[in-house]
Amino acid sequence: MTTSAPAPPAVAHRVERHRPSLVRLTGVELRKLADTRAGYWLLITIGLVAAAIVTVQLFVLDDGGQNFTDFFVPSLLPVGLLLPVLGILSITAEWSQRTALTTFTLVPKRERVIVAKLAAMVLAALASVLVSLAVAAVGTLLARATGGAGAWSFEASLLLHAAVLQVANVLMGAAFGLLLLNTPLAIVTYLLLPTLWTIVGGLVPALRGPARWLDTGATMEPLFGPDVTAGQWGRLVVSLLVWMAVPLAAGLVRTLRREVS
Repeated sequence: MTTSAPAPPAVAHRVERHRPSLVRLTGVELRKLADTRAGYWLLITIGLVAAAIVTVQLFVLDDGGQNFTDFFVPSLLPVGLLLPVLGILSITAEWSQRTALTTFTLVPKRERVIVAKLAAMVLAALASVLVSLAVAAVGTLLARATGGAGAWSFEASLLLHAAVLQVANVLMGAAFGLLLLNTPLAIVTYLLLPTLWTIVGGLVPALRGPARWLDTGATMEPLFGPDVTAGQWGRLVVSLLVWMAVPLAAGLVRTLRREVS
């Protein structure tokens, strides 16, 4: 009978030392966002939509409304609608493309992979804010060149609000992706449940009060302006606890326990 001796401490130390860092894993996950055809075209669509919104505004806004702020803020909404889909694809692609076995074999600690995915999505959301800033700047220059106001006035708080908005959007998508681990189901559920809550909250008088705290459409709306009160921040936090934190925690537990085949 033969027995296998445990690995010497020096070998174990080398294995631990050579495991990929979180920064490297995040870089890998950033590349994965564009590896699939769906992810690639979704990233391109996000940029094109932001540019299209500014282009339309150049034709429909009066000269006084053609300024940096009025170009920047409207571009956040359509981009914010697409970012959750990017978050869902980033999580569910491992299972739909059957790469989870390879990923979790190379990095056995699944929580490190998930943290890297979330970090990559946060960076992608912040990059989308930079894209909105860039297209708003181009729109302002074009407005000035064509006789519009072309004013560069901008409240610094809008930048913070935009970052919070887009990061929250992409993480909500990631939360539903982790919870369901199925791309079509996660997208439909993410789009359907908040919409149903909004409708029910508007129709049932007893739910109108709670709806003000749990309807992300209402709680995120103040982020499109420069001033957000403490009460508005409170309602936003409560809604994100329900629609982001809870499914994210439940999805993390499910992903860590799910058998990879």
